[in-house]
Amino acid sequence: MAAAAEVRAMFARVAPRYDRANRLLSLGIDSYWRRLAVRVAGLRAGEKVLDVCAGTGDLSLCLARHDARVTASDFCPEMLDRAAGKAKRLPPAQRPRFLVADSLALPFSSGQFDLVTVAFGVRNLADPVAGLREMARVLRPGGRLLVLEFSKPRLPLLRGAYLFYFRRILPLLGSLISGDRQGAYAYLPRTVMAFPEGEEFLSMMTDAGLDSPSATRASFGIASIYRAERAP
Repeated sequence: MAAAAEVRAMFARVAPRYDRANRLLSLGIDSYWRRLAVRVAGLRAGEKVLDVCAGTGDLSLCLARHDARVTASDFCPEMLDRAAGKAKRLPPAQRPRFLVADSLALPFSSGQFDLVTVAFGVRNLADPVAGLREMARVLRPGGRLLVLEFSKPRLPLLRGAYLFYFRRILPLLGSLISGDRQGAYAYLPRTVMAFPEGEEFLSMMTDAGLDSPSATRASFGIASIYRAERAP
């Protein structure tokens, strides 16, 4: 795992073209995954939501459009600047609050939120279990934690094609689209390949003190949505 300062600098570097690269590299499927994540979360209008590792705000804005009261946090201000610009398309009352914060030391008292979400961010944390524990801390009793992450398909042919694309093609395309020549899009497949998934990640959620962990696989297992609750 790269040092936090290195990861922050990497995201700051790619922020201007981050959204464009994501749409092209995923063929737009990442937008569907976020909408599905909101459904799996069982979001209700008026709920207080913290979107951790919010990046350029795609999940935060999706949550806000469902009339949640959203706080979006990230440790990279350049990414949040992009998110805040996109939020101007929403009515003022719907716009998330944006806050630069370390996900391992969230600046909130315990039990503040009904839902905490994180999309494609847990694998970037220096200590994922500590991050999950911190997210659980700021949930109210009975509140939900939702994690959207990449995973690997189980069907052999699809898995082989996916791994070839992820390891060989994506780093080259990502570099061309983003203009980054310092390895940001080589970092992505490394972290995805190394990150625990399925039952192993559900065990991590339990280790973090969360109850009733479950997983929903999307797009033949290319992404997974994990949900758990803070004990009442």
